[in-house]
Amino acid sequence: MSKYSALFEDEDDVFLGSPTSKLMDIIFNANNDVVRYDLENFMKRRAAMELFLEEKFGEDYGKEIDIFMIESSESVEIKTKSLSIELMGEIVSKSE
Repeated sequence: MSKYSALFEDEDDVFLGSPTSKLMDIIFNANNDVVRYDLENFMKRRAAMELFLEEKFGEDYGKEIDIFMIESSESVEIKTKSLSIELMGEIVSKSE
């Protein structure tokens, strides 16, 4: 169970929308420099993960990801929400 699982029980009460939609609200309203910094870090991590996967699975790693996303859709959805909340926290804490 995720450390944020209680937040997902009734999203509308906590977020008045999904974590992803609230992240978009924060991205468009927070300090531009903070958002740029955190999105750049996010993209660097994404690039590193893709290079790692390419090294491990070859150039067809995208197919492996697609299969994993289908087979583990519930876990992927939970992790997506968790990452959205984590990025929101990063942006908000630096914008105060």
